[in-house]
Amino acid sequence: MRRQSVYLTIGSNLHQERCYPLAVRKLAEMGEVAAVSPVYETEPIGLEEGAGRFFNGAVLLLTEFGPEDLKTRLLEDVEKALGRIHLPGETWLSRPIDVDIALWGGTVGTILGRPVPDPGILRYVHVALPLADLAPDFVHPVDGRTLAEIAEDLVGAGPLPELREDIILEF
Repeated sequence: MRRQSVYLTIGSNLHQERCYPLAVRKLAEMGEVAAVSPVYETEPIGLEEGAGRFFNGAVLLLTEFGPEDLKTRLLEDVEKALGRIHLPGETWLSRPIDVDIALWGGTVGTILGRPVPDPGILRYVHVALPLADLAPDFVHPVDGRTLAEIAEDLVGAGPLPELREDIILEF
């Protein structure tokens, strides 16, 4: 099977100094981590009172896994391994790690029940900005704008993520 380019988004607000870098290293076991965005720190959106701030970013992964196999590995080998517990019907909880398939080339559809492209790209600057850092000229397969255009339009629509230059990721 040939390698495919997949853009993943990563978020963590529990033990993020430990879990976020570990997640990036675990992704390297699933293919080649070709690029990593800067890490941004953001306010939690829609979470319980007192929830910690998030580390958010994106990764370009070159992988031979198919979409369903990769998503299963993300859930088991990254999220579950780092302590993430998925509760039925609960999506707005603090978490040690969250890794989502944001873009799979020009694919439009679902992967194990999750929409691709990730709808968060068009809604949240903390999702769009790291992806735009990796691939500013990538054209969103549904919206038709580039990731840079989407991120620019979202700046000011919510709390601006704070660039964390002190977080150095090794993979």
